[in-house]
Amino acid sequence: MTDKLGAGRERPSRTDNPNAQIATKLRALYLSVQEEAIPDRFLDLLEQLDAVERQSSMTDATE
Repeated sequence: MTDKLGAGRERPSRTDNPNAQIATKLRALYLSVQEEAIPDRFLDLLEQLDAVERQSSMTDATE
C-alpha cells in the first residue's frame, strides 16, 4: 500500500516504515505498563515518604 506524492513518486505506507513500526510497538508496550497495578510494597514506601514529609513540615512550622 502506498500513498501518491505526485509526479510519479509514491510514499511507503506507515506499515512499511520501520520507525512507524517501532513507534507502534513502543506505544503498545507503554499502554500495557500503564495498565499494570502498582505493587503493594511500592505503595507502602510512598506512604512512609508522605508521613516523613508531613512530620518534617510540622517540625518546620513550629520553629
